[in-house]
Amino acid sequence: MRGKAAPAARPGRKASTPPQGLPVYRLLTGPDDAAFCRRVSEALAMGYVLHGSPAATFDGKQVIVAQAVVWPHQP
Repeated sequence: MRGKAAPAARPGRKASTPPQGLPVYRLLTGPDDAAFCRRVSEALAMGYVLHGSPAATFDGKQVIVAQAVVWPHQP
């Protein structure tokens, strides 16, 4: 006898936890370059949302930026 199939996920519904064991809150940091922008874009594509405004500072050589992202709470 075969077991019941797992219920299909609803289209457009996000998982209740972040993928790949990632934390719910992430602070992405790094030089202000294309690689940093890609990291933020990849987090957004996974389902994270921006949290607050970005921050920027100058370390004497380059601009360092930070952006917090959070996994949206699913009731």
